[in-house]
Amino acid sequence: MRLQKFLVTLAVLWSMAVILLGAYTRLTDAGLGCPDWPGCYGFLQVPQHDAHRELAEARFPDRPLEADKAWNEMIHRYFAGGLGLLILALLINGWRLRQRRLPMVLSSLVLFQAALGMWTVTLALHPVVVMGHLLGGFALLSLLAVHWWQQQPRPVWQISQTMKLMFWPVLLVVLGQIALGGWTSANYAALSCIQLPLCEAGWADRLNFDEAFSLHLGYDSYEFGVMSLDARATVHVMHRVWAMVTALVVVGYLWMLWRQGVALLRQFSLLIGLLLLVQIGLGIANVALHLPLVNAIAHNFVAANLLMCLVCSGYLLHRSKESVYAKNSAVTTNCQQSVA
Repeated sequence: MRLQKFLVTLAVLWSMAVILLGAYTRLTDAGLGCPDWPGCYGFLQVPQHDAHRELAEARFPDRPLEADKAWNEMIHRYFAGGLGLLILALLINGWRLRQRRLPMVLSSLVLFQAALGMWTVTLALHPVVVMGHLLGGFALLSLLAVHWWQQQPRPVWQISQTMKLMFWPVLLVVLGQIALGGWTSANYAALSCIQLPLCEAGWADRLNFDEAFSLHLGYDSYEFGVMSLDARATVHVMHRVWAMVTALVVVGYLWMLWRQGVALLRQFSLLIGLLLLVQIGLGIANVALHLPLVNAIAHNFVAANLLMCLVCSGYLLHRSKESVYAKNSAVTTNCQQSVA
């Protein structure tokens, strides 16, 4: 059990590093820094010697080697591979401990993530694949955090069924906002609107939903985007509008979470609320400061942690069990009502 706790703790921290490196790779336009997969120009590392560079550029004449971008991409792949090995260790040790279901899900998800990483390159940064890769990384972090909580003692408290049911629509709203953020980034639409609160004057007349949410199949490369400016502005505006909806929904959820009167859930309420405020501030700064790299990476990372904490709060809501005292009190009340 101690080994599993250590492995899952390390995996959570490692997946955070992978998310940070993935955001850095995407935001430095290094997603095609290596035009093949899983290696780089046919090598297991970035070509360094002159002879290797010449061979690399002969193999991919349309994609000249940019060492900085190639290293960004390969370091991300090395860390992602390390995470895969950690999850394999979780599966092997979990099988021994009869903790099999979630480690199997994690193993399947990390394999799918590897496939998405390959398709990101082979499909030349297709926005659907890039967005799916982002969501998959966030899902891995959240499920690893849930597995961490599975190693802890089961909480004992009384939670209303309404509170448990409320979690699911809130999760869907937050996932929708993250997907919109991923779609905005994947289509290079982050700077399509540089004024607050929504966009430049006349934005409503330029909305183009058909193009903004089209799959745009058939292009040789999606690097730097293929959408028109109006379509990108539409994506950006929808990300901002849904951000307002998400903020209201999450605040309502946090208020309900606080009202449960449980210390741990109140701590989660405060933590998620703080992450929400930071995320709003980072989003505003992205616009006001024209997407500085550190700020944009932080915006991505805080979103991942907000989702992780939300999922963990939902897991604790559903995992909790009533205390013996609470059950006996309920039985006594029912008996008294029957006698009356």
